Amino acid sequence: MQQLNRIIISRTDSIGDVVLTLPVAGWLHQRFPRAHILFLGRGYTKAVIQAGEFVDEFINWDETRTSDAATQAEFLRRANADAIVHVFPHKDIAQAAKAAAIPLRVGTTNRLFHWRTCNKRVLLSRKNSSLHEAQLNLRLLRPLGLKKTIAREHIVSLFGLTRLKPLREDLETRLATERFNLILHPKSKGSSKEWGEENFAALIRALPRQQFNIFITGTQAEGDRARSTLIEPFPFVHDLCGKMSLDELISFIADADGLVAGSTGPLHLAAALGIHAVGLYPSKRPTHPGRWAPLGRHVHVIEDGRPSPYDGFLDIAPRRVADIITSLLH
Repeated sequence: MQQLNRIIISRTDSIGDVVLTLPVAGWLHQRFPRAHILFLGRGYTKAVIQAGEFVDEFINWDETRTSDAATQAEFLRRANADAIVHVFPHKDIAQAAKAAAIPLRVGTTNRLFHWRTCNKRVLLSRKNSSLHEAQLNLRLLRPLGLKKTIAREHIVSLFGLTRLKPLREDLETRLATERFNLILHPKSKGSSKEWGEENFAALIRALPRQQFNIFITGTQAEGDRARSTLIEPFPFVHDLCGKMSLDELISFIADADGLVAGSTGPLHLAAALGIHAVGLYPSKRPTHPGRWAPLGRHVHVIEDGRPSPYDGFLDIAPRRVADIITSLLH
């Protein structure tokens, strides 16, 4: 494989997906240490991408995603890239990359538009694969000479979430020095099956108050909806819904001790940042933890154990979650 000087990683979807794509930058950095790694993403994920030490430059697709094809092609042409890896298939981006004459264009075989726009295609079936999402992302680097399958435990070193902003003083003072600082992130914006506010409330009641300092995170709208269930009944719980930007949330998670959530961006951030990440998951494919579990050194996955789909929230007893969290004290 020839030396590549400028490589674009294209992933323009959600925060959790972007976190699980950062190892692509990490592996490219190892293989091509002198290359300039660019990450094409959406504006709302910019803070995650810029926190990764293996990404040299963020490109905001929002600046041109509603433009005409010629403008989009010129947008990518200005990146002066040798290669682009379409981790998240996007027809407009694939067409723009071809029109921009990026020499090496990598995509999957199961997108028809990649057959017209990519000159290197990887056979990849995410839905039926036994590999983790992060491992599947790394498979797209095979045309660049990176062909081995990296074990999940080794991917942890490739996140590189080290470029964190200093924590705001008013947030730092809320963290306790002698109690376990636990973040609860109850909502998922529809990205995963949720556990339900009543279960999170039961968890709060089950945890020894003198040992845990508890925070609720989410958007302002999510906090408003959960106020009567998770905030007003527990005056000792810190309501941080809508009170942090994404870069502030990343820094706050890094300074906390643990986080509980379904398969969401904050859960994947917590795992990649090295704190205790307690993930609540369905057992049914393809949303099961085999594909979507957080990756980190302190990950604790709890499955509902039900192989068939069902209505409502995740069927996981609050006591079961409380026992695992309490065991982290030791």
